[in-house]
Amino acid sequence: MNATGTPPAPHHEPTRTDRLLAALGGLVSAYVSLAVADLVASRVRPEASPVPAVGGAVVDRTPAAVKEWAIRAFGESDKTVLQLGIVLVLALLALAVGLLALRHRPLGTAVVAAFGLLGALAAVTRPDSDTALDAVPSLAGAAAGALLLYVLTGRLLTPRPGTARADRRGFLIVAASTGLAATGAAALGRAAGSPVQENAAASRAALRLPRPDSPAPAVPAGAQLDVPGISPFVTPNHDFYRVDTALVVPRVDADRWRLRLHGSGVRAERTLTLRELTARPTAERDITLCCVSNEVGGSLVGNARWLGVPLAPLLREAGVRPPSEGGPADQLVARSVDGMTIGTPVEAVMDGRDALLAFGMNGEPLPFAHGFPVRMLVPGLYGYVSACKWIESIELTTFDAYDAYWVPQGWAAQAPVKTQSRIDTPRPFARPAAGTVMVAGVAWAQRRGIHRVQVRIDDGPWQDARLAAEDSADTWRQWVHPWTATPGRHTLTVRATDGTGTTQPEHRTGTMPDGAQGWHSVDVTVEGA
Repeated sequence: MNATGTPPAPHHEPTRTDRLLAALGGLVSAYVSLAVADLVASRVRPEASPVPAVGGAVVDRTPAAVKEWAIRAFGESDKTVLQLGIVLVLALLALAVGLLALRHRPLGTAVVAAFGLLGALAAVTRPDSDTALDAVPSLAGAAAGALLLYVLTGRLLTPRPGTARADRRGFLIVAASTGLAATGAAALGRAAGSPVQENAAASRAALRLPRPDSPAPAVPAGAQLDVPGISPFVTPNHDFYRVDTALVVPRVDADRWRLRLHGSGVRAERTLTLRELTARPTAERDITLCCVSNEVGGSLVGNARWLGVPLAPLLREAGVRPPSEGGPADQLVARSVDGMTIGTPVEAVMDGRDALLAFGMNGEPLPFAHGFPVRMLVPGLYGYVSACKWIESIELTTFDAYDAYWVPQGWAAQAPVKTQSRIDTPRPFARPAAGTVMVAGVAWAQRRGIHRVQVRIDDGPWQDARLAAEDSADTWRQWVHPWTATPGRHTLTVRATDGTGTTQPEHRTGTMPDGAQGWHSVDVTVEGA
């Protein structure tokens, strides 16, 4: 008899089937927990969902070498792979917790609650979190998961009336019904959309780009070569590379967006709205961007037409002077809404180049993935030291006083773009037919321009390729070389010479700490006629 005078519920020794069902119960409980958290996050803030919150914390604590490997191995799918990895780990842990709950029911339930607290802690400590509400999705999900696990385990620990077996039928009914209900609720939540995201989408749709006060010069007719397989001179928005640490693309409401300008040398702190920013004199420029993680021959580079506000005049109005004019700050630290910090030399921003606070890309408002409503661009510097997306703050400081996000992880504090060239066609391991084969690609050396591109077949002499018309020194340049291909295996190699007369070095280096260099080559097999 127990304290209430009623006999205790009978228990039985779990069988192998019971243990399998317990593991399944842990998995179903974890699934319901994530579904509930996702549903709540859609009403609070999608970034507060536990998988992206924990994933973001993992990214911040991952060594730079591992991040670099992930980009090389998975390219722009690295974030998807990370999130799938987190889900897989959670699934394995859920199986173990289900088995634990079969032996220690309260302890198993407590472990689920602990995971919820971990997710909540990750959400509220993210750099982009500004409210305790970010903890709610993980806590709600944990409560749902813990309760379900407790109920399911009880079905396995308490025999059905009149039998010595666990209530497996009841277990399956509860597991299936709650799993289906969670799936339906999550689907309805996604269909309904997030108010935060809907407001951001509406503000982007309502944005009308101003006519540029300083239009970009027309692209020369000969800038685009008629060669199948070559990268287009202008990279379409949907093909433009994306490398950042945001597991969920920030969707910022342009009507609520603000840009704060402050720091050393600024006469008075200033805050700008998007309306105030777009009312300033605007400039439109073709600029090629390149990621420092781009390996020799890599695809993390693109060219677009950007519309925005020149940054240097805005800084000068605030009293900022570059170091060459006696200014106290030599570093501009741009902060993103997701907490990313990017450090840029003040001298580079104010030396006359087309540094922009851009809000337009190829004739439309910035896509969310590329920084809507505003991002920074500084030609001639790798993106990690110049191209802050979703920017919300500009602080003037010094390199001695502050290290931006990537610097403590082993990357250089300052990183001008290196001269690079790439063979776009033929592709590696292609099998073209003997005869004339067009070897073509792109080369870039922002701020210096491309003066010459040469191609070598096997160990033969270097031959000059024909260059497309140059748009500007800040854009890439196409090139082509007609090759009389003979049957057999061949190695094609390219190198470029920039506007200063400097030719790419032959020796290949890795991307760390300040960008890769070396000649790009591809192997092809020419088939006989």
